[in-house]
Amino acid sequence: MSTRKADYPIDEIFLNRWSPRAFKKEVVKEELLMSILEAARWAPSGSNKQPWRFILATTEEDKATFDQFIMDGNLTWCRNAPVYALLISDTEASPSHKFDAGAAWGYLALQAHKNGLATHAMGGIYKDKAKEILHIPDQYEVQICIAIGYQDDKNTLDETLRERETPSGRNSLDSMVMYGKFE
Repeated sequence: MSTRKADYPIDEIFLNRWSPRAFKKEVVKEELLMSILEAARWAPSGSNKQPWRFILATTEEDKATFDQFIMDGNLTWCRNAPVYALLISDTEASPSHKFDAGAAWGYLALQAHKNGLATHAMGGIYKDKAKEILHIPDQYEVQICIAIGYQDDKNTLDETLRERETPSGRNSLDSMVMYGKFE
């Protein structure tokens, strides 16, 4: 059970989902993977354009290709994750393509948690290199790479990462909600 506490009533899934770095090398079954992508498919989007796309790496060969554009700080822990998903969005589909892709990521992360999987979004990637290596057309913008798999014990990580392997807190609502004008 999470040590996080909400100030107002919300579903426990929001408190219990977090982004661990310790992953088991255990294979994620195709049906389970498609279930979390199905959840992402149902995310809201501006004018229902659904501008997000996922490029998956599920084999060691494909993961080695992705490793070429994942920054070293993330490679130290993400290599055990059995699946990488690169989230891209169609810049021509909608002015809100980034926002919509973020909603898809959120739906994916929540369904993954519900399915017993862990996810960790990585902004630490070389986006231009990803576009080049994966032959992504110019109209698509690279957003994040997501490690997907089963959470492992934090003791599998090096000491520095082990210390960080805990759910993080959140800023207060007072720090982010304003009424009537920006304050």
